[in-house]
Amino acid sequence: MDSHAALFLCLCLVTSQGGTAEASHEPLRWMEEMETVSRERSLTSFADLIHGLEGALLNASFQGYNLTLQTSTIQTLAFKLGCDFAGLSLDSEALRPVPQAQARHAMQFPAELTRETCSTDPGELRLICIYFFNDYFFKNDMNSFLLNNYVLGAQLGDRHVNNLTEPINISFWHNESLEGYSVTCVFWKEGASQHHWGVWSPEGCHTERPSPSRQISPAPIPAELLAPLTYISLVGCSISIMASLLTILLHFYARKQSDSITHIHMNLHASVLLLNVSFLLSPTLAMSSVPDSACTALAAMLHYALLSCLTWMAIEGFNLYLLLGRVYNTYIRRYVLKLCAVGWGVPACLVLLLLAIKSSVYGRRAISVSNSQGNATGFQNTSICWVQNPVVHSILVMGYGGLTSLFNLVVLAWALRVLHRLKAQEKVQEKAPGARACRDTVTVLGLTVLLGTTWALAFFSFGVFLLPQLFLFTIFNSFYGFFLFLWFCSQRCHAEAEAEAEMEAFSSSQTTQ
Repeated sequence: MDSHAALFLCLCLVTSQGGTAEASHEPLRWMEEMETVSRERSLTSFADLIHGLEGALLNASFQGYNLTLQTSTIQTLAFKLGCDFAGLSLDSEALRPVPQAQARHAMQFPAELTRETCSTDPGELRLICIYFFNDYFFKNDMNSFLLNNYVLGAQLGDRHVNNLTEPINISFWHNESLEGYSVTCVFWKEGASQHHWGVWSPEGCHTERPSPSRQISPAPIPAELLAPLTYISLVGCSISIMASLLTILLHFYARKQSDSITHIHMNLHASVLLLNVSFLLSPTLAMSSVPDSACTALAAMLHYALLSCLTWMAIEGFNLYLLLGRVYNTYIRRYVLKLCAVGWGVPACLVLLLLAIKSSVYGRRAISVSNSQGNATGFQNTSICWVQNPVVHSILVMGYGGLTSLFNLVVLAWALRVLHRLKAQEKVQEKAPGARACRDTVTVLGLTVLLGTTWALAFFSFGVFLLPQLFLFTIFNSFYGFFLFLWFCSQRCHAEAEAEAEMEAFSSSQTTQ
C-alpha cells in the first residue's frame, strides 16, 4: 500500500455481482458532527471529517489502557501501546453494543505491529480503531456494496506499517446468502479517484472464507478471571514439578522393586514434569524482547511435552487393559522399550514433521483479556509460546487429546466394571466393610487420575459450563503431577503392607511346623 504515512486504512468486505467525558469531548464532537452530516446528507468534505476524527483520537488524553466512544452508527477505540506490545484482539461481542451493528466483527493485530517503530523511536504509541456502520462516507462508482454496511478502520499513530510477517486479521460474520457474488477484502485508498475522495482497492489484501462452524476470534478472557487462574496454574504446576521430581527420585532409590508397571508410571511422571516446566517458561519466553527462535523452540517443546503426556496416559490405559483383560500372563519381548518408542517417539516425529514443513506453526500465541471499566471495555493481550496454526491446534491438540480422553474413559468404565464383578465373586466376608469402601474409593480416584480423564474437561468450555470448566480444568490438571504422586505413594504403601502380611503369614506357618 503506497499511501502516505498518515493514511487511514479502512478495510471492509466488498461483494461484486457476477464476478470518558472530558477526555473524550473532542473526538465525540467529531463523531456527532459526522452523524449529523450522514443524517442530513450535507455537502461536506468527508476527508476533512475523518481526518479531524483521527487527529482528535490521536491527541485525546485519557487514563488507563484504552478509550471507547460510540454514537448510533460510529464506534471508536484508542489504545496506548508500548514496546512490550504482545498483540491485540478486538471482538464486537466484548464491546458495548452499537444500535446499528447487528453482525459480529473482529480485528487481530500481531505483536510485531510496533517492532519496527520501537527499534528506531521507542516510546508510547497510539493505536486507533474507527468502526462505521454505514457506507455514507465511502461511496464510489464501483458496482458493489459493502457486506453488512461495515467499514472497519485502524491507524498506528502517524506511522506507516508494512512488510508484516504475520498479517492483521479482520473478520466479518454475516447471515446473508452470497451465492452469485464474489467476496473481496479491500481498503480505502485516498486520492485514487477523480470523482470521490478515495476508492476501494484490493492491494495488499487477502480474502479467506472459513467454514461457518469455525470460530475465527474467540472472545477475550475477563481480566478478573485471569488473575486467579494464573495463580492456580503457577502454584499447581510448581507443586507438580516438585512431586514428579520426588517420585522419580524415590523410584531410583527403590529401583530393585521396579517392574514394567512402575516403569510406565515413571515415564508418565517424566512427561508431566517436562510439560509443567515448559508451561511455566512459556510466558517468559513469549515476551517481545526474547528472540523469535527461542519462543518457537519452546512452543515446539511444549507441544511435544503435551503430546507425550497424552500418549503415556493412553499407554497407561492400554497396560491396564492387559492387566485386567487377559486371563493368562502375556509376555511381550522388550515391552517397556517398545512402549517408550511409542510414548516418546511418536510425539517427536509429529513435532519434527511440523517444524520441517512449516516452523511458523509455532510461536507467540496472543490470549485476549478484557477488562470492563465503567462504560468502557479495556483490552490487552498476554502471550505464550504455543501452536499458532488453528488447523494444527484442532488436529494435534484438541483432536489428539479428544481421542486419548475417549479411549481412557472407555477403559476406566470397563475396568471399574471388571473390578466390581471380581469383588462380587469373592466368597470371603469383609470384617470391616468401611475399610473396604475406603479402598474402593481410593482405587476409583486413583484410576481416574492415572488415566488422565480430567483432561476431558477441555471439551466443556462453552455456555454455562465455561466458568466452572475453567477452574476445574486448571485445578485438576495443574495439580496432576501431585495427584500422580499421591497415587504412587498409596500403591507403594499398599505393596509394603501386602509384603508384611505375607511375611507374617510365612512366619506363622514356620512356627506351626
